[in-house]
Amino acid sequence: MTITQKVPRRKRKVEKIPSYLVYETLNGKVLPYKGYKDVLAKKKKTSEIMGSSALQAILVGIVYGFIFSRVNRKKYWAVTNEAGLHIDKKSNLANDIAIFEKEGIIPNNQYFSVPPKVVIEVDVRIDIDPDDHEQDSNYIIEKAQKMLDFGTEKVIWILTQSKTIFVFSKTETWTLVPFSTDIPVLDDCVLNLAQLMQDEGIDEF
Repeated sequence: MTITQKVPRRKRKVEKIPSYLVYETLNGKVLPYKGYKDVLAKKKKTSEIMGSSALQAILVGIVYGFIFSRVNRKKYWAVTNEAGLHIDKKSNLANDIAIFEKEGIIPNNQYFSVPPKVVIEVDVRIDIDPDDHEQDSNYIIEKAQKMLDFGTEKVIWILTQSKTIFVFSKTETWTLVPFSTDIPVLDDCVLNLAQLMQDEGIDEF
């Protein structure tokens, strides 16, 4: 008679990510900055992974400048600089550009806790396998859906590698369109990224 002894499985070690390397939490998932492993391995400094690329920074800058000059600033706050958005205890997000109604918002040192009317994002800042396009898309869709469920009316997500834009809406069919598409942002503000880039002298990237 042979007695087989069960060997207990070792618990998988859960990686502890320092809070200063966390970009967002989404539905309870901790999402670190892209490149955080290099910081933990002391191959890079924290400051080397926190900043945007030149292209991302320029696009956020020109889109924000366009939005700021077009929306009714007596009615809306147009904000940038990874504005923090607290949705619930499991989700704290960051937005490249967000437009909020001023009514009911008192500026303070906390994250925004009310839904923005419109959010505009440029690329993905969290640590995702660059070859795993499905993981990339899943994150974009999950984050957009979270904001729509919270009350945001539209999420516009610019993807520089494919030169396309996801447009997520509470009331309209979600679409993936080229940069040259006219995208209604808010009221009479319409964004055409290709035209805006041309106006700024950005021909290729």
